[in-house]
Amino acid sequence: MPSSIYTKALVSFLLSFAFNPLFAQDSIPPQQAVDSLVIDTIVIRTPQSKIKNIPRGVVLTNPFISFKTTKPLTQRFKRFKFPSFWVKENKLGLNLSEVAFVNWNAGGNNSISGLGNAKFVRNYKFRYVQWDNDLDLRYGLNAQEGRKLQKTDDAIRLSSTFGYRRDTITNWYYSVKANFNTQFDKGFQDADRTNLISNFMAPGYLFLGAGTSYIPEGKKFNLYISPITQKATFVLDQDLADQGAFGVEKAVLDAEGNVLQEGKNVFMEFGFLITNTWEKQVYKNMVINHRLSLYTDYLRSFGNIDVNWELLLNLTVNEYVNASIGTHIIFDDDIRSDEETAVDGTVINPGTPRIQFKQILGVGLSYSF
Repeated sequence: MPSSIYTKALVSFLLSFAFNPLFAQDSIPPQQAVDSLVIDTIVIRTPQSKIKNIPRGVVLTNPFISFKTTKPLTQRFKRFKFPSFWVKENKLGLNLSEVAFVNWNAGGNNSISGLGNAKFVRNYKFRYVQWDNDLDLRYGLNAQEGRKLQKTDDAIRLSSTFGYRRDTITNWYYSVKANFNTQFDKGFQDADRTNLISNFMAPGYLFLGAGTSYIPEGKKFNLYISPITQKATFVLDQDLADQGAFGVEKAVLDAEGNVLQEGKNVFMEFGFLITNTWEKQVYKNMVINHRLSLYTDYLRSFGNIDVNWELLLNLTVNEYVNASIGTHIIFDDDIRSDEETAVDGTVINPGTPRIQFKQILGVGLSYSF
């Protein structure tokens, strides 16, 4: 009997503990309040007070639109243009000098000379590709009292170099180069214009080869090295070709001096070429230009170097007036001086190659466009 009472009391205690809301756990959590902050815009307007003291010189006007003060454009409207990767340069120049004498006791001959030159540059550069092209033309004449007209300068030079590099960091390019040189007119050794020594395409030089170029960014410097270069020397004046001028094979003559076989007009060489061009602004109105070409032939005389070096200093007075001082040195083993031949064509004295030197000094006009 007592045990049953104790059992009923324990069961009732457990049931009351299980269903008591203080100890029971609900599987659905109660809903939490949304934590939000509502901000309203508050506009505070203050009344504007009228200006009481207006300073002298101040004009108060109501805003309005008027086209009375609108002026037309002074320059034509330029539409948007796509950026060009070409660098162009066109320059024309003319140098004149004159000397006149009237009752001059020291003596002298009246003379006048003129030198015209033109330069055209077209360079393209974009990322991996660089293509440089330039054309130089020069021609000068001197007229002196009592003498025939003589030329003082004569040159046609065309150069084109195409380069490709692997990335935009390196300054070394795989390059292909073509260079052509000749002159416009006949050249004579004496003042009487009887001994012809040069003519158009006599000589004419053509260099064609492949190699590598070093072209640093932002500097007008170009070093070209070509271990495979074909050099062609053209002598299209047959009289000069028969004499064997500029290295071509001369004509075959009989005992009386008659031509049995005409001289060759083309002389081919294969060798190593190094060229370097450099331009530097020394001072504000002073620019120096340097151009060097070194060539040696593999087949005939390897190690005997042909040199062609030009150095020019340009002095700018203003936009249209400039002065130039320059030198030009040439050494070519195929060009010999004081050669002596017999009537039948036999060479008595083959002559010797000499250094050719030219100095230039001129003041004149220039125009760039």
